Amino acid sequence: MNLKDYITNVPDFPKKGIQFKDITPLIANGKAFRYATLQFKKFAKEIDADIIVGPDARGFIFGCPLAYELEIGFIPVRKPGKLPRETIEYSYDLEYGSNTLCLHKGDIKPGQRVLIIDDLLATGGTMEATIKLVEESGAIVAGLAFLVELEALNGKEKLNGHKYITLMSY
Repeated sequence: MNLKDYITNVPDFPKKGIQFKDITPLIANGKAFRYATLQFKKFAKEIDADIIVGPDARGFIFGCPLAYELEIGFIPVRKPGKLPRETIEYSYDLEYGSNTLCLHKGDIKPGQRVLIIDDLLATGGTMEATIKLVEESGAIVAGLAFLVELEALNGKEKLNGHKYITLMSY
């Protein structure tokens, strides 16, 4: 199945010069969505993942069905103020400003093998922050999975050499 057939390019969104990759047609198509999930499942088994972690919000879209398929847990990474219990946080700089991601303290156990999943690898900032949170929890980042990689933005440089899979590259 050619998953690129289910990605819509939206020029100048959210600002002029950006070529936004809209994944909505893919997740709206049950067969394409299942195919992507099963590709991620193969990778998760290959790296022997114990738990899935996904950043807010599109990491949830792929992480939850994958965790369900594997019969393992899913842990969300969110923005500040969205998680009700004690959190660990990691702040990082963006091109214009900064961002902070949070993870419930204690949800990931030391030594667990974690697969971090998101829809898109662009500059790598979100993934770098998520990796830091997982490692601070004492867990092992076993692998990373992305639906789409925007190769020209060199996000893989921030993956700290972790094994990863991407189902499509642009």
